[in-house]
Amino acid sequence: MPATFDAVADGLIASIRLSPIAAVISNPRLPDNPIIAVNTPFCELTGYQPPEIIGRNCKFLAGPATEPWLTDRIRDGVQRHRPVLVEILNYKRDGTAFRNAVLVAPVFDSEGALTYFLGSQVELREDDAGPNSNRHHRAVDLVKKLTPRQRQILQQIAAGHRTKQIAYRLSLSEKTVKMHRSALLARLGTSNVADVIRIAVEAGL
Repeated sequence: MPATFDAVADGLIASIRLSPIAAVISNPRLPDNPIIAVNTPFCELTGYQPPEIIGRNCKFLAGPATEPWLTDRIRDGVQRHRPVLVEILNYKRDGTAFRNAVLVAPVFDSEGALTYFLGSQVELREDDAGPNSNRHHRAVDLVKKLTPRQRQILQQIAAGHRTKQIAYRLSLSEKTVKMHRSALLARLGTSNVADVIRIAVEAGL
């Protein structure tokens, strides 16, 4: 990938590199919203290497039995610039089908303009599938540990907003937002935004 990226992309790339969850970043300002960065867990999950991934749309993982109505839900979330989480059948490089929870979430710059999408995938076991899955319950339990203000800020982060926007939307100072953000990261047991967004969406925020 090019060496020169903006601060938003740099922060996202650093975040997914720290995440144990398979993740990619795509650029909706380019034709067909191509992937511009990928982490090692994504390569390990799918069997594809970075040169086979960069520049392609995430739909390359679809196959004969991929549910088209779930693909439509992802496309709708992208078009509406809203986070979407679906459990969909995808295919690995060797043709193996696997069911996974796919999250696609928008990321905005400090002025509120859409800049990137964060995509992440978790391969599902049988007990992880469905709206009452173990992953959902774990996420809910984690979010319950937050204060009401921290949950508000978590919702804003999951919607792709940055500190300046969150401060404006919640009538807080940027310093206060940063303080609560650090506290909620600690309570959720992670140090990166990619995992925080996934927890929020899995919990149904």
